Amino acid sequence: MAERTIEILEVNPVELFGINDKKLKLIRTYFPELKLISRGRKVMAIGKTEDIELFDKKLGLLIKHLDKFHELSESNIEQLLMEESVELRKQMDEKDEVLVFGNNGLLIKARTTNQRKLVKSILKHDMVFALGPAGTGKTYTAVALAARALKNKEVRRIILTRPAVEAGENLGFLPGDLKEKLDPYLQPLYDALHDMFPAEKLADYMENGIVQIAPLAFMRGRTLDNAFVILDEAQNATRSQFKMFLTRMGKHAKFCITGDGSQIDLPKNQPSGLVQARQILKDTKGIDFIEFDGRDVIRHELVRRIIDAYDMTEKNKELKDNNE
Repeated sequence: MAERTIEILEVNPVELFGINDKKLKLIRTYFPELKLISRGRKVMAIGKTEDIELFDKKLGLLIKHLDKFHELSESNIEQLLMEESVELRKQMDEKDEVLVFGNNGLLIKARTTNQRKLVKSILKHDMVFALGPAGTGKTYTAVALAARALKNKEVRRIILTRPAVEAGENLGFLPGDLKEKLDPYLQPLYDALHDMFPAEKLADYMENGIVQIAPLAFMRGRTLDNAFVILDEAQNATRSQFKMFLTRMGKHAKFCITGDGSQIDLPKNQPSGLVQARQILKDTKGIDFIEFDGRDVIRHELVRRIIDAYDMTEKNKELKDNNE
């Protein structure tokens, strides 16, 4: 049985372990073989040497996070304790990998290979298509890039748009005013923004038009300059809508188009503008295409399996059709 006393000098122990050691109780659940005793600025760890070593390293990450962001939530603790130490040290030390320092100390960064490709691509291209299945973080990463550009004063505004195809862009039969009719279709964009900006700041941005969220039909006639513009669920834009949107691009603008060609909700007599644009623009200089796949899924593990199963079914159907 080994014993080690660790002195906490960089941060306030109450902020680290919580009032009445509430956060320390959570930390203890990740080290069931250790006895952890907190006394003032010191914490004593009793147990196997290897367990103490791991605790010491993880505690260092918690302290570093609190010192850097001045906040340590229970979700931060869980994230830092569950992930691999090497990855976390890299995450904490390489500031450039963090896209946005979100609310409550949330570190928003590219987490998969294709998310990182998207981050690099938007630096080199003014228009990027991020295409692939649900759950791969296409929209979330795009919104994080937009938030970073705004915070770095690279753009003056963020404009987020989606087609409201579920109601055929004829929303009159829904209850409420226009905003209440449209909000259900735009909610995923609101959710992402709430992770990036404090509520009061976001409300101020939206009131002053610095952050704008609107259905695709409302983009007609506008020139979008000095802006980071995201077209989400682009597979549900018609061909005419898609051309209209792409030609809204003004000076000093970044356009990011996200979509999933396997989830087109348009009527059968309405071809997807995304499918057409992909063919027409694939070799156009200044435009890049990032293809996401099941390996980028960051939702429940079942989502990855569902995507793989559907992909396999589609491939088998294509083989069958080709052989007939």
